[in-house]
Amino acid sequence: MKSILEVTNLKKKFGNFTAVNDVNFSLNEKKTIGLLGPNGCGKTTTIAMLLGLITPTSGSIKIDNEDLNPRDHQFLSKMNFASPYVELPKKLTVMQNLKVYAMMYEIRDPLRKIEELIEKLKLQSLIFKKTGELSSGQRNRISLAKSLINDPQILLLDEPTASLDPDTGDFIRTFIEDYQKNNPISILLASHNMNEVKRLCDHILMMKEGSIIDQGTADQLISKHGRNNLEEVFLKIAREKNEN
Repeated sequence: MKSILEVTNLKKKFGNFTAVNDVNFSLNEKKTIGLLGPNGCGKTTTIAMLLGLITPTSGSIKIDNEDLNPRDHQFLSKMNFASPYVELPKKLTVMQNLKVYAMMYEIRDPLRKIEELIEKLKLQSLIFKKTGELSSGQRNRISLAKSLINDPQILLLDEPTASLDPDTGDFIRTFIEDYQKNNPISILLASHNMNEVKRLCDHILMMKEGSIIDQGTADQLISKHGRNNLEEVFLKIAREKNEN
Protein backbone atom coordinates (compact mmCIF):
# COMPACT_ATOMS: atom_id res chain seq x y z
CA MET A 1 0.00 0.00 0.00
CA LYS A 2 1.34 3.41 -1.00
CA SER A 3 2.41 5.86 1.70
CA ILE A 4 1.24 9.40 1.02
CA LEU A 5 2.87 11.00 4.08
CA GLU A 6 6.17 10.01 5.75
CA VAL A 7 7.33 11.64 8.98
CA THR A 8 10.85 10.73 10.10
CA ASN A 9 12.61 11.75 13.33
CA LEU A 10 10.55 14.93 13.54
CA LYS A 11 11.67 17.23 16.34
CA LYS A 12 10.74 20.74 17.45
CA LYS A 13 12.44 22.68 20.22
CA PHE A 14 11.42 26.07 21.58
CA GLY A 15 14.53 27.24 23.42
CA ASN A 16 15.33 24.51 25.93
CA PHE A 17 11.85 22.96 25.71
CA THR A 18 11.33 20.01 23.36
CA ALA A 19 7.71 20.07 22.18
CA VAL A 20 8.05 17.20 19.70
CA ASN A 21 10.78 14.61 20.06
CA ASP A 22 11.75 12.19 17.25
CA VAL A 23 8.25 11.44 15.98
CA ASN A 24 8.00 8.80 13.25
CA PHE A 25 4.95 7.57 11.35
CA SER A 26 3.58 7.01 7.86
CA LEU A 27 0.09 7.60 6.54
CA ASN A 28 -1.10 5.37 3.71
CA GLU A 29 -3.58 6.18 0.98
CA LYS A 30 -7.25 6.14 2.07
CA LYS A 31 -6.31 5.40 5.69
CA THR A 32 -6.94 7.35 8.89
CA ILE A 33 -4.42 7.70 11.70
CA GLY A 34 -5.51 8.90 15.13
CA LEU A 35 -3.19 11.14 17.13
CA LEU A 36 -4.00 10.87 20.84
CA GLY A 37 -2.52 12.30 23.99
CA PRO A 38 -3.17 14.71 26.85
CA ASN A 39 -3.12 18.46 26.35
CA GLY A 40 0.40 19.73 25.83
CA CYS A 41 1.77 16.44 24.50
CA GLY A 42 2.78 17.89 21.10
CA LYS A 43 -0.20 17.06 18.86
CA THR A 44 -0.88 20.64 17.74
CA THR A 45 2.81 21.36 17.16
CA THR A 46 3.08 18.23 15.04
CA ILE A 47 0.08 19.28 12.94
CA ALA A 48 1.49 22.80 12.55
CA MET A 49 4.75 21.37 11.20
CA LEU A 50 2.86 19.18 8.74
CA LEU A 51 1.04 22.29 7.52
CA GLY A 52 4.30 24.18 7.11
CA LEU A 53 3.30 26.74 9.75
CA ILE A 54 6.21 25.82 12.03
CA THR A 55 9.69 24.85 10.84
CA PRO A 56 10.98 21.61 12.40
CA THR A 57 14.21 21.75 14.38
CA SER A 58 15.21 18.50 12.67
CA GLY A 59 13.72 15.53 10.88
CA SER A 60 11.81 15.26 7.63
CA ILE A 61 8.28 15.39 6.25
CA LYS A 62 7.72 13.79 2.86
CA ILE A 63 4.56 13.96 0.74
CA ASP A 64 4.48 11.57 -2.20
CA ASN A 65 8.14 10.81 -1.40
CA GLU A 66 9.21 14.45 -1.79
CA ASP A 67 10.37 16.73 1.03
CA LEU A 68 7.72 19.18 2.18
CA ASN A 69 8.46 22.72 1.07
CA PRO A 70 5.96 25.12 2.70
CA ARG A 71 6.83 27.77 0.09
CA ASP A 72 5.83 25.47 -2.76
CA HIS A 73 2.14 25.79 -3.64
CA GLN A 74 2.24 22.27 -5.10
CA PHE A 75 2.64 20.76 -1.64
CA LEU A 76 0.16 22.96 0.19
CA SER A 77 -2.48 22.27 -2.45
CA LYS A 78 -2.35 18.57 -1.51
CA MET A 79 -3.38 19.27 2.09
CA ASN A 80 -6.06 21.02 4.09
CA PHE A 81 -7.04 21.44 7.70
CA ALA A 82 -10.13 21.80 9.88
CA SER A 83 -10.38 22.75 13.53
CA PRO A 84 -13.11 24.34 15.68
CA TYR A 85 -10.35 26.38 17.33
CA VAL A 86 -9.35 28.19 14.12
CA GLU A 87 -12.16 30.53 13.17
CA LEU A 88 -13.06 31.67 9.69
CA PRO A 89 -13.59 35.44 9.12
CA LYS A 90 -16.69 36.20 11.19
CA LYS A 91 -18.00 39.13 9.16
CA LEU A 92 -18.08 37.21 5.89
CA THR A 93 -21.02 35.06 4.95
CA VAL A 94 -20.57 31.32 4.54
CA MET A 95 -20.68 31.71 0.76
CA GLN A 96 -18.12 34.52 0.83
CA ASN A 97 -15.78 32.47 3.00
CA LEU A 98 -15.98 29.46 0.70
CA LYS A 99 -15.42 31.66 -2.37
CA VAL A 100 -12.32 33.20 -0.81
CA TYR A 101 -10.81 29.78 -0.08
CA ALA A 102 -11.76 28.50 -3.52
CA MET A 103 -9.82 31.42 -5.02
CA MET A 104 -6.84 30.78 -2.73
CA TYR A 105 -6.65 27.19 -3.94
CA GLU A 106 -7.32 28.22 -7.55
CA ILE A 107 -10.32 25.92 -7.93
CA ARG A 108 -11.24 25.76 -11.63
CA ASP A 109 -15.00 25.66 -11.16
CA PRO A 110 -15.48 27.16 -7.69
CA LEU A 111 -19.27 27.52 -7.76
CA ARG A 112 -19.76 23.89 -8.75
CA LYS A 113 -17.46 22.74 -5.95
CA ILE A 114 -19.09 25.01 -3.38
CA GLU A 115 -22.58 23.86 -4.38
CA GLU A 116 -21.46 20.23 -4.07
CA LEU A 117 -20.14 20.77 -0.54
CA ILE A 118 -23.20 22.78 0.48
CA GLU A 119 -25.44 19.90 -0.55
CA LYS A 120 -23.34 17.16 1.06
CA LEU A 121 -22.95 19.02 4.37
CA LYS A 122 -26.53 20.35 4.38
CA LEU A 123 -25.54 24.00 4.46
CA GLN A 124 -28.32 25.39 2.24
CA SER A 125 -29.95 27.44 5.01
CA LEU A 126 -26.62 28.94 6.12
CA ILE A 127 -24.92 30.16 2.97
CA PHE A 128 -25.97 33.81 3.29
CA LYS A 129 -25.48 34.05 7.06
CA LYS A 130 -22.38 35.62 8.55
CA THR A 131 -20.05 32.99 9.94
CA GLY A 132 -19.80 34.79 13.28
CA GLU A 133 -23.56 34.36 13.83
CA LEU A 134 -23.50 30.56 13.53
CA SER A 135 -23.61 27.94 16.29
CA SER A 136 -20.55 25.82 17.06
CA GLY A 137 -22.01 22.86 15.18
CA GLN A 138 -22.75 25.00 12.13
CA ARG A 139 -19.24 26.51 12.20
CA ASN A 140 -17.72 23.02 12.38
CA ARG A 141 -19.58 22.02 9.23
CA ILE A 142 -18.40 25.19 7.46
CA SER A 143 -14.82 24.51 8.53
CA LEU A 144 -15.10 20.98 7.18
CA ALA A 145 -16.45 22.31 3.87
CA LYS A 146 -13.52 24.73 3.67
CA SER A 147 -11.07 21.90 4.33
CA LEU A 148 -12.41 19.91 1.36
CA ILE A 149 -12.62 22.78 -1.11
CA ASN A 150 -9.39 21.70 -2.89
CA ASP A 151 -10.01 17.92 -2.85
CA PRO A 152 -6.96 17.38 -0.61
CA GLN A 153 -4.98 14.15 -0.60
CA ILE A 154 -4.21 14.68 3.09
CA LEU A 155 -6.76 16.06 5.55
CA LEU A 156 -5.67 17.13 9.02
CA LEU A 157 -8.53 17.22 11.52
CA ASP A 158 -8.08 18.70 14.99
CA GLU A 159 -11.03 17.65 17.19
CA PRO A 160 -13.63 18.08 14.42
CA THR A 161 -16.57 17.22 16.70
CA ALA A 162 -15.48 19.06 19.85
CA SER A 163 -18.40 20.57 21.84
CA LEU A 164 -21.02 19.18 19.47
CA ASP A 165 -24.26 17.50 20.47
CA PRO A 166 -24.41 13.73 19.77
CA ASP A 167 -26.58 14.09 16.67
CA THR A 168 -24.35 16.69 14.98
CA GLY A 169 -21.21 14.82 16.00
CA ASP A 170 -22.55 11.62 14.47
CA PHE A 171 -23.49 13.47 11.27
CA ILE A 172 -19.92 14.74 10.87
CA ARG A 173 -18.36 11.35 11.65
CA THR A 174 -20.66 9.64 9.14
CA PHE A 175 -19.84 12.31 6.56
CA ILE A 176 -16.09 11.76 7.05
CA GLU A 177 -16.52 7.99 6.68
CA ASP A 178 -18.58 8.30 3.50
CA TYR A 179 -16.32 10.95 2.00
CA GLN A 180 -13.22 8.80 2.48
CA LYS A 181 -14.92 5.77 0.93
CA ASN A 182 -15.64 7.77 -2.21
CA ASN A 183 -12.47 9.89 -2.47
CA PRO A 184 -8.70 9.26 -2.46
CA ILE A 185 -8.06 11.00 0.86
CA SER A 186 -5.86 10.15 3.84
CA ILE A 187 -6.68 11.60 7.26
CA LEU A 188 -4.73 12.47 10.40
CA LEU A 189 -7.23 12.90 13.24
CA ALA A 190 -6.41 14.47 16.60
CA SER A 191 -9.28 13.92 19.00
CA HIS A 192 -10.20 13.45 22.66
CA ASN A 193 -13.33 11.51 21.72
CA MET A 194 -12.26 7.90 22.16
CA ASN A 195 -15.36 6.41 20.54
CA GLU A 196 -14.75 8.65 17.53
CA VAL A 197 -11.14 7.52 17.27
CA LYS A 198 -12.08 3.84 17.53
CA ARG A 199 -14.75 4.29 14.86
CA LEU A 200 -12.74 6.30 12.33
CA CYS A 201 -9.08 5.31 12.75
CA ASP A 202 -7.21 2.41 11.18
CA HIS A 203 -4.17 3.05 13.38
CA ILE A 204 -3.57 5.08 16.54
CA LEU A 205 -0.49 6.94 17.78
CA MET A 206 -0.33 7.61 21.53
CA MET A 207 1.73 10.70 22.41
CA LYS A 208 3.19 11.73 25.75
CA GLU A 209 5.60 14.58 26.45
CA GLY A 210 6.33 15.09 22.76
CA SER A 211 7.02 11.45 21.88
CA ILE A 212 5.01 8.57 20.47
CA ILE A 213 5.05 6.04 23.29
CA ASP A 214 2.72 3.41 21.84
CA GLN A 215 0.76 2.66 18.70
CA GLY A 216 -1.53 0.11 17.09
CA THR A 217 -5.18 -0.46 16.31
CA ALA A 218 -7.71 0.39 19.01
CA ASP A 219 -8.23 -3.29 19.80
CA GLN A 220 -4.48 -3.94 19.97
CA LEU A 221 -3.94 -1.08 22.43
CA ILE A 222 -6.90 -2.11 24.60
CA SER A 223 -5.59 -5.69 24.78
CA LYS A 224 -1.97 -4.69 25.36
CA HIS A 225 -2.79 -2.38 28.27
CA GLY A 226 -5.34 -4.75 29.77
CA ARG A 227 -8.20 -2.27 29.66
CA ASN A 228 -11.86 -2.45 28.63
CA ASN A 229 -11.87 0.41 26.13
CA LEU A 230 -9.72 3.08 24.52
CA GLU A 231 -10.67 5.74 27.06
CA GLU A 232 -9.24 3.58 29.86
CA VAL A 233 -6.02 3.20 27.86
CA PHE A 234 -5.83 6.98 27.45
CA LEU A 235 -6.39 7.55 31.18
CA LYS A 236 -3.77 4.93 32.10
CA ILE A 237 -1.16 6.66 30.00
CA ALA A 238 -2.11 10.16 31.19
CA ARG A 239 -1.99 9.12 34.85
CA GLU A 240 1.31 7.30 34.47
CA LYS A 241 2.72 10.64 33.39
CA ASN A 242 1.58 12.21 36.67
CA GLU A 243 2.87 9.34 38.76
CA ASN A 244 6.37 9.21 37.30
